[in-house]
Amino acid sequence: MTEQSDAGARPARQAGGPKWLKPAVDYGPLLVFLVVYMASDILTATAAVVAASLAGLLLSWVVARRIPMMGLMMAGAIGLFGGLTLILQDDTFIKMKPTIVQTLFALVLWGSMMIGRPLLRVLLKDGFPMVPGAYRALTHRFAIFFLVMAGLNEAVWRTQPTDLWVTFDTVGQIAISLVFIGSQIPFMMRHHAGDPD
Repeated sequence: MTEQSDAGARPARQAGGPKWLKPAVDYGPLLVFLVVYMASDILTATAAVVAASLAGLLLSWVVARRIPMMGLMMAGAIGLFGGLTLILQDDTFIKMKPTIVQTLFALVLWGSMMIGRPLLRVLLKDGFPMVPGAYRALTHRFAIFFLVMAGLNEAVWRTQPTDLWVTFDTVGQIAISLVFIGSQIPFMMRHHAGDPD
């Protein structure tokens, strides 16, 4: 009976993969980009981050038998802009990637509100249900945040040395994102709707 229970529970535990998998796939390529850049140059680091992004997808498939949609989208963006950077030997493309990706995120969030299905409601309703109006407000806040980050990336890469941009793109953006997400927790707690059932 115990063996049957364990066998039945095992697929559920493995469905999302171990806890280390998501951070490794999400942040591993950024760490590779930073380390390789510090040891060499922007083109070598770009080749490394493209390879690391593909390796992250492969790791996710091998370990969890699934490829996360967000990871696939980010690997696609890195592959596209990183590929252009390497083919044309011009780091402008990899530097513009965060601007374009974050602008698209903002547009997708606003578009989801226009069709009456705020994306954050779809993502959060099961894990952290909120009152209906709160999803729209939170989606709007995240859209503005992504647009601000896109503008900030443009300002940094166009006015600052590559060394500073690489630090901003890897360490800075993560730190700013964590601070922003943390700043939204009080709002989410005030509008928590309780048990979704």
